[in-house]
Amino acid sequence: MRERLSDIFKKAKRLWLRLLLLLHPLIKWGRQLPWERLAWMKRLNPFKYIKRMDWYIIKKFIGTYIYSIILIISISIVFDVNENLAKFTTYHAPLRAIVFDYYLNFVPYFANLFSPLFVFIAVIFFTSKLAGNSEIIAMLACGMSFKRLLRPYLISAALIAVLNFYLGAYVIPKGTVVRHDFESLYKNNKKNTTATNIQLMVDRGTVAYISQYDDIRKTGYGFSLYKFDKKKLVSHMTASVIQYDTISDSRYHWKARSYKIRELKGMREKITSGSEIDTLIQMEPMDLIFSKGQQETFTSPELLRYISKQQERGSSNVVQYEVEYHKRIATSFASFILTIIGVSLSSRKRKGGMGMYLGIGLALSFSYILLQTISATFAINADTPPMLAAWVPNILYAIIAYFCYRQAPN
Repeated sequence: MRERLSDIFKKAKRLWLRLLLLLHPLIKWGRQLPWERLAWMKRLNPFKYIKRMDWYIIKKFIGTYIYSIILIISISIVFDVNENLAKFTTYHAPLRAIVFDYYLNFVPYFANLFSPLFVFIAVIFFTSKLAGNSEIIAMLACGMSFKRLLRPYLISAALIAVLNFYLGAYVIPKGTVVRHDFESLYKNNKKNTTATNIQLMVDRGTVAYISQYDDIRKTGYGFSLYKFDKKKLVSHMTASVIQYDTISDSRYHWKARSYKIRELKGMREKITSGSEIDTLIQMEPMDLIFSKGQQETFTSPELLRYISKQQERGSSNVVQYEVEYHKRIATSFASFILTIIGVSLSSRKRKGGMGMYLGIGLALSFSYILLQTISATFAINADTPPMLAAWVPNILYAIIAYFCYRQAPN
């Protein structure tokens, strides 16, 4: 047994020595490698440009931003509970639904909606405190430029902007669906589930008409489908009842009952009728019912698909969807604009305190949010292009931010 173990150890030792002999040239080359040639790789490290002072300001910024969100949203929840408590008890809303379906989706929605305001409040408060403690004076006295001072602020604003866009474009819309369902059941007790006289273009040269539609049953009554070829009617289908197949694996699957199909070929006409038929029509229940705030329930990819589909059909009811899509992108850039304005107004130590400048800054941030709402309303009710309406507040306040930035070092 000992002889076998000694043979195994000898074989392992020989293998190890052979491995070292094979790796020796590589190890020797690695020791002689001029690592200065790989110095360019260090430039790819983003943390190289973030110094201790930058980390200090970033932590202050993010911490104050989160604290302001918690403080203001907590107050909003108290007021909302006080306002809606009677409705919750009237419609017998369960406590679990109130907490998880309503308020768990209420908090991120309003936090993301007023995120530019929270960014500005965070910048004003902690920057004015730094200026009051002469910390910014010490930084500038050491030869740091105002442009260099802005670096950690803009890094923090970039993190917040990316987070806001991701939440607003992909996460919050899914929670908004749950919140709207809760509101329709236990708060407003009403939901738009019916529509009459629906007419839409489901494909090129194909127009559908439904006299009355019930979204609860996914059923339409008085259905007609017209197909045209070069402005000439080639097919006409009618059905007393048409129902969407919710358990089908494919989309656009409808069942028509008491149907009749007329196919026109020149002077000839072919009529087909029956009690029930399965058919594919490029429309869905979501295309037939329009409810208030429906654009907020779509993620950004879903918004793009919906807008393109409705534009192909020739529908004019897509302006609010286009405004919502562009507003999600434009709102993310508001963090940079209001951060520059906040730093420019609060970075100087003033004898009389920050009262007046704080008031000016809050007025600017509130007017920015107000202008966003007004421009979106103009785009929906007027002929203003949706993209321009979403970006007008950013353009105007970017000019104000540039003016404040130019005046701050003086």
